[in-house]
Amino acid sequence: MSVKSLFIYDGECPFCNHFAQLLELKSSLTELEILDGRKNLALLSQLYNQGYDLNKGAILIKDEKIMHGADAINWICSEIKEPSDSLLEVLRIIFTSNKRTNFLFPFLLWGRRLSLTLKGKVWQPVSENSQYY
Repeated sequence: MSVKSLFIYDGECPFCNHFAQLLELKSSLTELEILDGRKNLALLSQLYNQGYDLNKGAILIKDEKIMHGADAINWICSEIKEPSDSLLEVLRIIFTSNKRTNFLFPFLLWGRRLSLTLKGKVWQPVSENSQYY
């Protein structure tokens, strides 16, 4: 990757948070900036108003192109070449297939919602009714 890319995830979701930490520490994607969307609500609100809802998946901005949800995860996993973590290697293998990513992604969203509910957190950090929680 020659141009810096921005990956925006939900820092309250334990799965999203762990994936972001693995990417930051073990993926060797040096041109990937990782951002907790809940700590950057102004940017999240701007993206929401453009149709990109963090509640429906992580957001990736690369070369002014925005990828969302399954597409963002698929692109990132396709860019990981030799991760230094076995879990990240498994995720890379699973999510480099567009077909598998699209099939599994709804289950990931369901797991995120369940984990946020159990933690007592809102699912949507930004919505039509409230731009800032």
